[in-house]
Amino acid sequence: MRSRQYGPDLTPPWKKRRPVPEVPAEPDLVVEEVTTGFCGAVVRCEKTAEGLTVTLEDRFGAHRVFPLEPRGFLLEGREVTLVRPSSAPRETGPRRTASGSLAVPDAPARVARAGRIYVEGRHDAELVEKVWGDDLRVEGVVVEYLEGVDHLPTVVAEFGPSAEARLGVLVDHLVPGSKESRIAAEVTDAHVLVVGHPYIDIWQAVKPSSLGIASWPTVPRGQDWKTGVCRALGWPENTGAAWKRILGSVRSFRDLEPELLGRVEQLIDHVTVGGPNGP
Repeated sequence: MRSRQYGPDLTPPWKKRRPVPEVPAEPDLVVEEVTTGFCGAVVRCEKTAEGLTVTLEDRFGAHRVFPLEPRGFLLEGREVTLVRPSSAPRETGPRRTASGSLAVPDAPARVARAGRIYVEGRHDAELVEKVWGDDLRVEGVVVEYLEGVDHLPTVVAEFGPSAEARLGVLVDHLVPGSKESRIAAEVTDAHVLVVGHPYIDIWQAVKPSSLGIASWPTVPRGQDWKTGVCRALGWPENTGAAWKRILGSVRSFRDLEPELLGRVEQLIDHVTVGGPNGP
């Protein structure tokens, strides 16, 4: 016998579950995972061996990876199902660059300033380009590398910095008592800003969570640091291939440690102050 009130489905209307809306897991969308209570912004959504996953970053910079399963997330207190976003970019607001700056639509590359930013090596330059490249082109800032910090005072003297040609330098392992700190102290020109991060190599400025590792390994003194890292992580002892893997894991400023982010922003601000191209 069928109820005339409910029809073929005998479930009362107030007991039926409402459809859960599907929401694309777009970058920067803030959601809460219901089983753990972990709340964070979407960093990436990708296909893995275990299926589709979403990576969230909380306000402390911690990353957690969750499967994209129905009824697993809360958005502004409402239950939602996260789905893989469309490959087409959203047009809901201003686009941001990898550094987090507002993008300037269709902006041509600016004529290069006389000022420069120097970094220690090729890997440093490639990382800065990947995250800050859009900003640097808009500002007309060129990044060059020193091939090591040992000859920094000579390089600065040859460059001839001035108010119209400021120089910014990013140094690895700039900590008290290090060789790098002693060399940097020799540069006293008012138009040169030398800053640095505390890491042995620029590799360490990439967050371990972005690479899927717990932490950067400790390499005993006397060993080549990069080779030791590859060995400790079980990677082939090919530092070039390792760097491609590391750089490939960087999608935006969210994948970098704050100690590097602040220093690069300082250098860009220093170089773009004044000069013939304007502020």
